[in-house]
Amino acid sequence: MPLDSSATVPTPAQAPPDPARPPQRYDGTAPFPSDDPAPARGGAERVYVAVTAAIVVLPFLALGAAGWWLWDSLIRPADIVLALVLYAVTGLGVTVGFHRGLTHGGYRAVRPVRIALAVAGSMSFQGDVISWVATHRRHHAFTDRPGDPHSPYRYGTHLRGQLRGLLDAHVGWLFRNDPTPADRYAPDLLADRDIRAVARAFPALCVLTLALPFAIGWAIGGTWVHALTAALWAGLVRIALLHHVTWSVNSLCHVLGKRPFRTRRHDRATNLWPLALLSFGESWHNLHHADPTSARHGVDRGQIDPSAAVIRLLERLGWVHDVRWPTPDRLATRRA
Repeated sequence: MPLDSSATVPTPAQAPPDPARPPQRYDGTAPFPSDDPAPARGGAERVYVAVTAAIVVLPFLALGAAGWWLWDSLIRPADIVLALVLYAVTGLGVTVGFHRGLTHGGYRAVRPVRIALAVAGSMSFQGDVISWVATHRRHHAFTDRPGDPHSPYRYGTHLRGQLRGLLDAHVGWLFRNDPTPADRYAPDLLADRDIRAVARAFPALCVLTLALPFAIGWAIGGTWVHALTAALWAGLVRIALLHHVTWSVNSLCHVLGKRPFRTRRHDRATNLWPLALLSFGESWHNLHHADPTSARHGVDRGQIDPSAAVIRLLERLGWVHDVRWPTPDRLATRRA
């Protein structure tokens, strides 16, 4: 189906101005104006920081543990196969489900597929589905200017500010007390009974994404050692890798790479080919920001886009419809 700009899901760009965030003048190079300090939340604030730190740091520490473990032993083939399978399932849950489907309406899915993709994305440990979508829609509304929750240009375009901004866009923004209101940015998902249920189940799905490889490792090897190595590689290490690939799209794909398509003023989204396969096509980020509802991001010759291939397969199976495939004419109007 050709892309139709008049038939998009509600996005922050279409929402009324936020009275709590007055318009800011921005020249594209200066640091973002400082936000008003958020009120202290006492114990709740400490819990938020502790949980965020656990989600961010523990999988990363697992990489070090895995390296130490490998010093005198080999990786079990079953662990790697299981890690690859779960990486693909949860990664595609984020890219096909959370991002191209729920956030941007690049296609419409039948109810079981919609729910399954939301569950798979939730098992990536990247937050509940409604919060994820709300934050990403806000990113598109304010890309690389004040209001963007994770722009590498937050601290300016000079070298020190750019390096600080890259770190902030990659992971630092997760620790900031800057919630995105779902009632403003994702009212359609709040009105969806199935998606609300998946969002409520997020803590249980986090447990499941770690318990599943543990149980499969035990079933295959029959010992707690096999269960632990499976939980390490197909659980924590897999989560850490997917985290940093996703965060790299937020950070690196706004600084490094090519920009063959025009984007809005100050929007510096780029195409970064080394991340294409690991990110399932999400690192063709320039086209995505030039045409957010497109179900395919890698549109030029040689641009691998596994997420688009999955959407195409689901379409042929009759499980998704109204897919917004790019057309030559539409792409031509967006060429730089």
